[in-house]
Amino acid sequence: MGNAFFVTGTDTDCGKTLVAASLLAAARRQGFSTAGIKPVAAGCEQTPQGLRNSDAELLRAHTSLELSYEQINPVALEPAIAPHIAAKAAGRRLNADRLVGFCRGVLMQRPDVAVIEGAGGWRVPLNDRETLADIARQLQLPVILVVGMKLGCINHALLTAEAIMRDGLTLAGWVPNTLGEKMPGYEQNLATLQRRLPAPMIGELPFLTEPTPECGAEYLDMAAIL
Repeated sequence: MGNAFFVTGTDTDCGKTLVAASLLAAARRQGFSTAGIKPVAAGCEQTPQGLRNSDAELLRAHTSLELSYEQINPVALEPAIAPHIAAKAAGRRLNADRLVGFCRGVLMQRPDVAVIEGAGGWRVPLNDRETLADIARQLQLPVILVVGMKLGCINHALLTAEAIMRDGLTLAGWVPNTLGEKMPGYEQNLATLQRRLPAPMIGELPFLTEPTPECGAEYLDMAAIL
């Protein structure tokens, strides 16, 4: 099964999709076959083809395997709210086993590099007893943590890293992502994270005026995780 990773973040809108797609772009640049998966996407638009999510479409654009949209994003929900709430409103029930099955279907095609992107942070609920972390846990995937660089990010990053390891998974690496203006004390915050997070920093994303995966790939060191 090649190299497969689960990408999570410190928060919503911390840059998970940009990093996930940048990893795929960097892998393709090195001649690897790629697959991006967004098992659950809340915040989809109605199109003639059905519900579509811009994050999932970005992953699809950097997937080299011939995959349908539904293979990349099996559960598409319209409202941009927590997935379990959006699913309930749509009369659907999210289930980790089923989502893991969708992911396994893609991973069985043996891409060299596969990235499964979560939604929101590590403990986002799927239902009353399961969270998105259960997908990574059942698949036993190493995790890449995207840290949105803003006030509070040290606490969010360290708590997330603790939770990942408590769930018995490996934190394979992390990526600080600059959101808009550089935060006050950026260098000191970065140095603290480098000292305290038990994994290599696999790249440092500056604020990109055009945040494309092709640009993001320039800042990632795939050798740190492959």
